[in-house]
Amino acid sequence: MMKVGYARVSTRIQNLARQLEALKKAQVEKIFQEKMSGKNQDRPELIKLLNFIREGDEVVVLDLDRLGRNMNDIKNILETIKNKGATTSILNLPSFEGINDPNLRSLLNSLIIDLYSYIAQNERENILQRQREGIAVAKSKGLYKGRPTKYSADARNPHDRYIYHQIVDRLMNRQNGERISVTQIAKELGVARKTIYNIKYRLDEATTD
Repeated sequence: MMKVGYARVSTRIQNLARQLEALKKAQVEKIFQEKMSGKNQDRPELIKLLNFIREGDEVVVLDLDRLGRNMNDIKNILETIKNKGATTSILNLPSFEGINDPNLRSLLNSLIIDLYSYIAQNERENILQRQREGIAVAKSKGLYKGRPTKYSADARNPHDRYIYHQIVDRLMNRQNGERISVTQIAKELGVARKTIYNIKYRLDEATTD
């Protein structure tokens, strides 16, 4: 049995120090770390971790969203870990170490993870939905003027929609304490800083309605 840690940040210029410190305090024996975003196939260190773990091992991460960017991604990774006979420990979630029955502890931990996964995904979808509703109301009142926004959830160009969701993800990570500036987001995604601020303004407007 081994404690195996995983740490990830979304860009190469972000710092892994906070996650690594927490993993070391949790007495993790081996740590896989990487600086990149994307789905599983774009995260070689995560793939290495999933191939490395064995039955009885414990995968440890600081935050649930380090494993993936949406509920389906996270649940698929958790399911893979489970199928390998290993368990998952999220350091910022309640611990059930005081419960001796391993089956009950595993069940409670799974319920907590499912709940947090749902909340995180639901929050993101609610923000996008409020934004769409706000635009619809503005259009109905004749207040929505100008060209269609290039980067939006409803953009016709799939690439523009992708860039929009990437910007939203990074702005939400900033709200959760991840250190990344607007300049860094703009540089990584190849867009103007004004574009980031415009999207941030629209998100702020949607969440305060």
